[in-house]
Amino acid sequence: MAMAVEILVSFLILTGATFTLIGSIGLVRLQDFYTRLHGPTKATTLGVGSIILASLVFFTAKTGVLSVHEVLITLFLFITAPVSAHLLAKAAMHRQEKKVKNTHGEPWGQ
Repeated sequence: MAMAVEILVSFLILTGATFTLIGSIGLVRLQDFYTRLHGPTKATTLGVGSIILASLVFFTAKTGVLSVHEVLITLFLFITAPVSAHLLAKAAMHRQEKKVKNTHGEPWGQ
């Protein structure tokens, strides 16, 4: 039983670290604000969520009691990340931030 939990926790940590790394690279490498917004809001949220899930599995297996702290952190993370991304994108549209040339359409200009 303990070996299966360790394998699952290791898998979740590696998956979370990979998603977080990809999101961080996307934040640095993408060209404009709108495309950079996808890195931290999508990949990094999944990465941190996976790491918190690994913590939840580990401490639940160790103590035998569901860890409420990790559940609340995960819930808060998955609720606030899309809301903050929406507010950042809306503020960028109001400030008329520049886009890359290959971006098609302006839904806010209609």
